[in-house]
Amino acid sequence: MDKFDTLTGIAAPMPLVNIDTDMIIPKQFLKTIKRSGLGANLFDEMRFDRQGNEIADFVLNKDAYREAEIIVAGDNFGCGSSREHAPWAIKDFGIRCVISTSFADIFYNNCFKNGILPIALPAEAVDVLMKDAEKGANARMSVDLEAQTVTTSDGEVFSFEVDAFKKRCLLEGLDDIGLTMEKAASIDAFEATASQARPWV
Repeated sequence: MDKFDTLTGIAAPMPLVNIDTDMIIPKQFLKTIKRSGLGANLFDEMRFDRQGNEIADFVLNKDAYREAEIIVAGDNFGCGSSREHAPWAIKDFGIRCVISTSFADIFYNNCFKNGILPIALPAEAVDVLMKDAEKGANARMSVDLEAQTVTTSDGEVFSFEVDAFKKRCLLEGLDDIGLTMEKAASIDAFEATASQARPWV
């Protein structure tokens, strides 16, 4: 998993509330178990019409936001079914951070396991960040995980809370497999001892 420490990039404003996982990645794209390739279908029914043409007024189709790495969203982001494909699609598109007033629990936890930083902030702070994101490609937002701050293009700073364990995992690029592999020596020692004690197993 990619490490996350600092990020300075374009933020896309998505003021909709209750953006659910089916909006993030519609059900017809859930057949794959690969994490790559899903970015092409991120927000598919919002980005494209039935003929597959881009919907011009959707934020990620606008030239200013095609390279966005941050989303500033409305309340309750990631609600709905608990599909891990949602953070996979977000990450594959190039989004590394989502900022909202609140997140659905399963989506929130899945983000950390896939190298995405979800930041929950009070509504007043999100309103300021939303307005900053609306300035377009020239207004770059900065996120510092170590310092736990988000800085607007004008230099206004907001602090956010994050669980210490989840923070460490992102900073060090550790997913569940990576965490397990940290214990590889202990696991090998246990297996060697168990094999000697129960050679018939």
